[in-house]
Amino acid sequence: MHINPYGEGPVLLAEDLANDPPVDLRDLVRRCAAHDVLVESVGPEDHEGCRALIEAWLTVVDAEDVADRVERLNALLAVHASHPRVTDHAGTGWHLHYRESGATLTGQLAVLILTGTALHLTTRGMNRLGRCASADCDRVFADVSRNGRQRYCSPRCGSREAVRRHRAGARPHNAAARALDTWTAPNGPSTP
Repeated sequence: MHINPYGEGPVLLAEDLANDPPVDLRDLVRRCAAHDVLVESVGPEDHEGCRALIEAWLTVVDAEDVADRVERLNALLAVHASHPRVTDHAGTGWHLHYRESGATLTGQLAVLILTGTALHLTTRGMNRLGRCASADCDRVFADVSRNGRQRYCSPRCGSREAVRRHRAGARPHNAAARALDTWTAPNGPSTP
């Protein structure tokens, strides 16, 4: 996978792996291929390694503030990334690698996802990762929208929340409003 200057591909891969974890190693390899990751080396430990990687990445997503997010991401980059080098290892064109040659699939994904996340956040905005704002959803989203205002993991969740807000507004939702609906005037019941 070539990482564009915005880091979009790797963060969308991380989002996919976080929201729908691969069931086994074969599923992981298939999903990597679907995201244009050129899988170089696969071992039996890579399925569990990927799960651990995504759990670590989620600490970046769930950081309380920008400083915490940066600290967590930098700590992960320090563990997984190495100095950049120019390579044409697969004959696909010259590009940068931030990892050692011969990395495991987990190592390869760690560098792709973490470097992509760093690019995504520094070029698009430090708050462009998050959890769905829907009350009954905890899926992750990587905001790649033009305006940077994404709050939901999908249009479906956004629509569901809009319906909830509409329905909540159509009926009294606080004690004062309910009291007015049942208020009895001194001369008998009132009619709204």
